Amino acid sequence: MFDSKVIIAGGGIAGLTLGLTLHQIGVPFTVFEAAREMKPLGVGINLQPNAVRELFDLGITADELDKVGLPAEEWALVGLNGREVYAEPRGLGAGYNWPQYAVHRGQLHMLLYDTLISRAGADAVQLGAKVTGYTKDSAGVVATVHAAGANHTETGAVLVAADGIHSAIRAQMYPDQPPIHWGGAVMWRGTVQAKPMRTASSFVGLGTHRHRMVIYPISKPDEDGTALINWIAEVTMDDAGAWQQDGWFKPVAIDEFIHHFEEFRYDWLDVPAMLRDADCAYVNPMIDRDPVPSWVDGAVALMGDAAHAMYPTGSNGASQAIVDARVIGAKMFEHGVTKTALAAYDAQLCAPVSELVLRNRGAGPFGLLNLLDERCGGVFDDIETVIPADERKDFMAKYKAAAGFAIETLNAAAPTIPQGARLNR
Repeated sequence: MFDSKVIIAGGGIAGLTLGLTLHQIGVPFTVFEAAREMKPLGVGINLQPNAVRELFDLGITADELDKVGLPAEEWALVGLNGREVYAEPRGLGAGYNWPQYAVHRGQLHMLLYDTLISRAGADAVQLGAKVTGYTKDSAGVVATVHAAGANHTETGAVLVAADGIHSAIRAQMYPDQPPIHWGGAVMWRGTVQAKPMRTASSFVGLGTHRHRMVIYPISKPDEDGTALINWIAEVTMDDAGAWQQDGWFKPVAIDEFIHHFEEFRYDWLDVPAMLRDADCAYVNPMIDRDPVPSWVDGAVALMGDAAHAMYPTGSNGASQAIVDARVIGAKMFEHGVTKTALAAYDAQLCAPVSELVLRNRGAGPFGLLNLLDERCGGVFDDIETVIPADERKDFMAKYKAAAGFAIETLNAAAPTIPQGARLNR
């Protein structure tokens, strides 16, 4: 029997946020997650103000977010010689009505999971269950679910695929899609206990567009002044076909890559020393997928990385997944749990977010380092003589507008879902 139930494939940040949204507006759902156990995986990510606003509207409080991260105060780019290229305040300090948060990805994931279970019940998320495909019917959709070594089917009004960059649902929707795109950049990621730099919560991008570090704290300082610092070390290789490893996020020894960053030593930061103190390190290629013309196939929709896996250069992959969930909820509140709601979601987000995917592929906000490299090789005495302040500010403003978190636009926007909204069923 088909009803208004939503089948959600995947229990990551995207799928859990959609579950919280549907529970909030009174839509029945089940999340099917392939992992047999939820664990706090990953390292640091950023949540932009447009996403934090949505979490607040879901009843996730600042106190709860403070337990998994901290508000970001500054975003800064630094040249290869250690001198500042561009810096600006972030979150409340920049004039947003909502903060930006730097968080531990795994701890945020567990916060969303625990909150959903406490609100909707343990049966809201089915672990060890992977949605592997679907068939459509005039009344809804039938999903094939693999669990406990066997397949069974689930019926619902719609299926939303939040099953990541390797999405089985996207593969069925686009069987001839190109393989995952890798442009040649390799990232080594990890955390270290150290003192924050510049401010108590600065995001620092250091180096060039082909050879750089990204460093920011994801916890408040302890009594000794140190915090958990997230770091990303990145090198772009000339041979974009050289990635031969099977895994996408594998543990790695520091000695395998530290030689790339031996010269990153400044009076305010010794990168090799920081890396040697790291408590973990993982390697993965910087990957995304080519945009598709639509995220919807009738009663089936893609969201999150299944829809728009993107380079992390703009720090907005998780943020966009959260926004996806809220827009889907808003369209269901307006149109019911229907194909029409999914089509409206697709019409609002697919084209502009696909453009953002390509913009991030072109270095996103780190594009300033491209300009710096073109004009002076990353080494300068006075940044004003290389990239004037107005040009730097205009570059960043255009990126924020494309990513959906321009200050004036976001602050003036009505809530995505009206407070207290419930779908009449």
